[in-house]
Amino acid sequence: MPMKCAVIPGTYDPVTLGHINIISRSAMLFDRVVIAVAESQKKGSGPLFSLNERVGFLIDAVSHLPNVEVKPFDCLLVDFAVEQGASTIVKGLRAVTDFDSEFQQASINYRLNPHLESIFIMSNPEHMFLSSSMVKEIAGLGGRVDNWVTSTVARALEERFRSNS
Repeated sequence: MPMKCAVIPGTYDPVTLGHINIISRSAMLFDRVVIAVAESQKKGSGPLFSLNERVGFLIDAVSHLPNVEVKPFDCLLVDFAVEQGASTIVKGLRAVTDFDSEFQQASINYRLNPHLESIFIMSNPEHMFLSSSMVKEIAGLGGRVDNWVTSTVARALEERFRSNS
């Protein structure tokens, strides 16, 4: 039986416990999971953390999952997925607003490569409100975020915002 591989793309700026929950649940469904960390230099004003930092945070966060790898990418997601041998793109959904944008992206991905399947995993209720943007905003204003990110990410956010003030 062929190995089933999935790609879970994102900017992960920074990775949250919500992301880790979706990744962990995906790791139970697929033989191999590749976390695809997007360079995303064109997104807004650019990421707070460098690509290498974001990859490092994820490697640390998923080290307990033997079938999960972390890789950066800066090309079309469908091309990256094919390079990895993936048959599926997994996206986490938090709310209706997520569904709108993810549905549109899945439709485009299907047009680009109809052999790739997109599936959506609902965030667990504990993380439905959580986003990287909210975490950065709270941390930037001096709030505690250690309930929403790993201790490594919490320390990095504290250091980043302390050095920016």
